[in-house]
Amino acid sequence: MLRSSCHRTLTVILRRRPEVGRWSSTSASTSHHPNAPLDLDPAFQALLKDVEMSLTNKVKYAAPDSNMPRELEVYPHDPDTTVGYLTPAELDVQEGDLDHRESRKSPAARFGSQRTGAVVLPFEMQSTIGRMVAASDKPVLHQDAKRLFFDDSGPRAEWDASYDVRYRTGKEAGKHSLRDATAFATVALPSHYSAIYAVLDHVKQRLGPEWQVRRVIDWGAATGSALWASSHVFQSGIESGTADIAATEMAQSTLDSYLGIDKREGLVRIGKRLIKDIEMGELNVAWQKSFHQENIVEREAGSGTLAVSAFLISSIPNPIERKALIREMWDSGAEVMVLIDHDFEAVAEARHQFLKLGQREVEDPSTSDFPIRGSHVVAPCPHDGACPLYHPGASKLVCSFSQRLQRPEFVRKTKHSGTGHENMKYSYVVIRRGSRPSPATTRVGRVGEVGKRDLAREADLSILSIDGEHQESPSPVFGDEVGEDILLQEEASSASDISAALRQEAYSWPRLVFPPLKRSGHIILDGCTAEGQIMRMTIPKSQGKQPFYDARKSEWGDLFPHEPKNKPQVRPQPQRSGRTPSQGEDIGKRRHLGQKGSASSYSEISKDIKERRRDQKRAQRMADDYAGY
Repeated sequence: MLRSSCHRTLTVILRRRPEVGRWSSTSASTSHHPNAPLDLDPAFQALLKDVEMSLTNKVKYAAPDSNMPRELEVYPHDPDTTVGYLTPAELDVQEGDLDHRESRKSPAARFGSQRTGAVVLPFEMQSTIGRMVAASDKPVLHQDAKRLFFDDSGPRAEWDASYDVRYRTGKEAGKHSLRDATAFATVALPSHYSAIYAVLDHVKQRLGPEWQVRRVIDWGAATGSALWASSHVFQSGIESGTADIAATEMAQSTLDSYLGIDKREGLVRIGKRLIKDIEMGELNVAWQKSFHQENIVEREAGSGTLAVSAFLISSIPNPIERKALIREMWDSGAEVMVLIDHDFEAVAEARHQFLKLGQREVEDPSTSDFPIRGSHVVAPCPHDGACPLYHPGASKLVCSFSQRLQRPEFVRKTKHSGTGHENMKYSYVVIRRGSRPSPATTRVGRVGEVGKRDLAREADLSILSIDGEHQESPSPVFGDEVGEDILLQEEASSASDISAALRQEAYSWPRLVFPPLKRSGHIILDGCTAEGQIMRMTIPKSQGKQPFYDARKSEWGDLFPHEPKNKPQVRPQPQRSGRTPSQGEDIGKRRHLGQKGSASSYSEISKDIKERRRDQKRAQRMADDYAGY
């Protein structure tokens, strides 16, 4: 049997011998020809030529001579090839309208959560900084950046955008001024820009279209962070949150003048160099070493003036000089004053001084003829009282926020990092002249897509109940806010009226100062409320589907419009130094936070244990001795 099998195999090989020779001769004849044409099957050639085959579009096979429009081709029914195409900004807006996460939110929650996403440096800003970096010495630039902004003293080495460098002599400072300024513009300028842009964009949305800024006065201008940010925020014909940041240009700004105040000559020289080849339009830019008397704006014209100081006050070691800076900003005549910094305590102290100056102005009889007197906080606080988180040296809890920046190429190369983004942490306060607006009596915009869908479902269930069918009572959708909210929305004539009402209501909405604690059946929110306290609000599912959805989609730093179903709990803060409670440990605890008395060291505990063991052994021996009697 084995012999017959081998015979059959040999017969098959002998029969295919001519074919094997033909294959080998073909390969030998074509091997010496470079790029010889492939002899492919006609069906396979048609498959390769078919441009309609796509793994993503799942287009069915069509013949090569088909008249179907190809990709990137204009359909024959299009009237004009240049009309009807959307710009990148319009595409983003269209995609945002289709985003289910935002459309399902209520208009009030969407207004409170309008935050700037990942900031992308505009093209003109990237190009001018890139040219400066290309003309510099790259290894020296990296060393300077590490020397100024790389912090490896803590347990985790990280880049810090705060700039506080001091030299022993003025000669040494002048020697490093340009090098330090170049490193500042490469590393710190993009991070500062992202934070300033986010704050100004939020203020623009809160104050509405009636707030038109024409002049900016910048204390601590450095290389022009606030110049770039303000000119890109205040653009003609662009609303807050709808602009394509990467495509914005300084020439399209609505600003008329910018005044930068800074004594650091190296930073100012680099700032002027960056805008040298930039088209400024009608914007007039000037730099000074100090604020002069002729720079003061009259109170009547202060509504179009913005006073800014970003990342400067923490670098001033003298408290008297810090107070002088706040006083200059107040005396400038600007209606809105914005202060941003890394140090929360410095911002909290400046906030207290701004409010104190406004209170003194109200109590001063000589200022009775002023058109606007007093001051109030626009953001982030929903009150004008003392900051509940500000306890110098007593707590590490701070009121801070974070802004993400998409790192450009020159930042990644300078830092020698492959990470494409970085988060900029900051604290800020926005002060406006005048008394605080009275609390709103309306509650509009509490119904989103979630609420409308469930409201329609309730209507259908009520119709079935009228027809005689027994139906279970549906779960609440909006709590107690339904009837009044629907009525007010029907009375509102346009979306602009709703936006104006929301801007008025937002002055009393709590600000989330910690990340929400999201559970399956309830959401826990810690917010700074209008009462001037940190309160813990719990939004359960039983409160309604729309409030629960808005709470579940809320984020750190948002304004939350819905009132909790149950009474919120006050979160007390430590009043003494050396004790910093962990997040939420002071809520719902029945035991004491700590035992009285000082804690023992490990050596004392070990000594105490050894003494107890000796006492036990001595007692055991004595017991054995007495047992023998």
